[in-house]
Amino acid sequence: MTPVLAQQAGPQNILVQFAPIIIIGVIFYLLIFMPMRKRQKKLDLMISALKAGDKVITSSGIYGVVAGVKEKTLILKIADQVKIEISRNAIAGLQSPDESQSS
Repeated sequence: MTPVLAQQAGPQNILVQFAPIIIIGVIFYLLIFMPMRKRQKKLDLMISALKAGDKVITSSGIYGVVAGVKEKTLILKIADQVKIEISRNAIAGLQSPDESQSS
């Protein structure tokens, strides 16, 4: 009868051994990956909704006003008569009202 007990204990033993790894994987997913995906979706929605006149900040720290919108790029006015064309992916976010007043 011992071979039958050994066969039944085998699958349970494997599950018990891998349970901590599975639990750690679930915790990483819930604490790291889900919030990161939510943040990225929010940023993507904000970037797709940009229009002329919006005040933005780029990932490199350049403050400017959107002067034009193209399919993959934006025309950003950073000073009087100074416009640059940047990728939509370079936008880090909209300027907060506090940042807009100090400009």
